[in-house]
Amino acid sequence: MDRNEAKLYVQELYARAKKAQAIAEGYDQARVNELCAAVTWAALNEDFRMTAAKMLVEESRMGVVQDKFNKIYNKAKGVWNDMKDEISVGIVEKNTEKQLVRYIKPVGVIAALIPVTNGEATPVVKALWALKGRNAIIMSPHPRGKKTLQYVVNYIRDVLKKYDAPEDLIIAVDPDKFSIEVTHEMMAQCDYIAATGGTPMVRVAYSSGTPAIGVGTGNVATYIDPSANLADAAHKIMLSKTFDNSTSCSSENETIIHEAIYDEFVKALEAEGGYLIKEGSEEKEMLRKALWPEWPANHELSRTLVAMKAYDMAKAIGLKAPETTKFIMVEENGGFGQDYPFTGEKLSPVTTLIKAKSFEDAMDKIAGCLSYMGNGHSCGIHTNNDEQVDALARRMTVSRIMVNQPQALANSGSWGNGMPVTMTLGCSTWGYNSTSENVTWKQFVNYTVVSKPIPAIVPSDEELFPEYIRNRK
Repeated sequence: MDRNEAKLYVQELYARAKKAQAIAEGYDQARVNELCAAVTWAALNEDFRMTAAKMLVEESRMGVVQDKFNKIYNKAKGVWNDMKDEISVGIVEKNTEKQLVRYIKPVGVIAALIPVTNGEATPVVKALWALKGRNAIIMSPHPRGKKTLQYVVNYIRDVLKKYDAPEDLIIAVDPDKFSIEVTHEMMAQCDYIAATGGTPMVRVAYSSGTPAIGVGTGNVATYIDPSANLADAAHKIMLSKTFDNSTSCSSENETIIHEAIYDEFVKALEAEGGYLIKEGSEEKEMLRKALWPEWPANHELSRTLVAMKAYDMAKAIGLKAPETTKFIMVEENGGFGQDYPFTGEKLSPVTTLIKAKSFEDAMDKIAGCLSYMGNGHSCGIHTNNDEQVDALARRMTVSRIMVNQPQALANSGSWGNGMPVTMTLGCSTWGYNSTSENVTWKQFVNYTVVSKPIPAIVPSDEELFPEYIRNRK
């Protein structure tokens, strides 16, 4: 499809979505919540979840069916639980003292870019966010997830139809008409862009001229302190690294371990199914060549290994890992950055082990990893020392820090913490994003503030300024 054909096709999609959104804009809060509850309830259906999970694994050739099946359940239910009591129609705030009233409004038609790594749950979540704000949404797939997106969106459209709501509140690009030109036209023609994916794609969204919200690259490093429960920390890292074969950008790419417990913690990781590759070994070079086949010319990961099971990866590369291998550990103590690719994101069940001489040294090493890749995203710590948590939070240029938790199962919200449930993690200006938040429906709305006059009260200079400033010459 050439650019002109893409332009006409998107104009048609936008017109349909805008017509539907104009109807939704007239809904009251009860109607909005009814539709959100109905879509969520339908998304929890086991047959739907299993079909979507199997379809995406087959189509994308990555991930784990059971994990995707569970992901849809937890994300859909968690998102609805977070927003069910929130006001998204009419007046959301009154300030009597200042005589201000704030009204909430839709943004209109949203262009949503859907990543292949989470192409089963992200369409459900973004549909719920759009509906909560009385918006319409047009979703563009990844080439290896377009059939799955069509299935999920059609399923949601059927729910809307049953509840006498316009089906065109949720639209997917036709798999047969998908092209890069169509995606670019969506970003140009829609009212708002929700971009979930790598930094280059997000930057394209931001430069499109349309208001956008996007996320950055992940490269999560976590520190293991001697005060931590080592068995618990090792188990949680295993859970995070193996969930959906590390399709999440939030799993522990680097595990930074205090030298006093290094050997003990490696044994704890091995007990959880970790296979150790030593510094300077032939196997390390074999893994490096397999993950980054064109390094150092470029740092693009091998698409054949992304989100592959650890043992299958090891077997394909020729590593001597046992069949019990759940994840791979590789030592890297040389440095950080382009000369040390293992200190970057791997999107596979591989974690890099880095030895730290002290907590301060560990913070330096987390900062080193972030300076190479993943700045603004997340980091973690396993410790029983709250002073360390405070020091880490004050120093690190990340938007979220998980304490004693499995990163990939925690920083996007879980039943076991208070983080907002999301599929879109803002990385702040450090990660070239416009938000630091776990993105929710609240980033998909506009506000109108009404102001009425109040008695003028002009504060005195004595009230505003300390005496030493007023008297300084």
